[in-house]
Amino acid sequence: MRKIRKGDDVIIVTGKDKGKRGSVLRVTADDRVFVEGLNMVKRHVKANPNMNQPGGIIEKEAPLHISNVMLFNPQTNKGDRVGFKVLEDGSKVRVFKSTGEVVDV
Repeated sequence: MRKIRKGDDVIIVTGKDKGKRGSVLRVTADDRVFVEGLNMVKRHVKANPNMNQPGGIIEKEAPLHISNVMLFNPQTNKGDRVGFKVLEDGSKVRVFKSTGEVVDV
C-alpha cells in the first residue's frame, strides 16, 4: 500500500512550484509522481503525419520524486505526513499523522 496514490490532493514541498497544490495523475514504479498542472516542462515534438500528430513545442507535466510532495490535509490546510492503521474489521487505512483522521473513507 502506497502513502500517495492516483487522485490524491497533494502540496509540493520543494522545487520551483513549492507551496502549490494539485491532483496526482499517476505514480510510477520508481517512486515518482505526476501532478496535474505542476512542474511543467516544454518539449520539442517532431510531427508524425501517420498519426495526425502536429509538430511543435508542447508543455507537459514532468515527474517529481514522491518525497517532494505531501498529502494535503483539508482540516489544517497544510501538507501532512501519512501513516497506516489497521481497523477493527482488519482493513488497513491511511491516516494523517497530526490529527489521526482517516484519509480513505
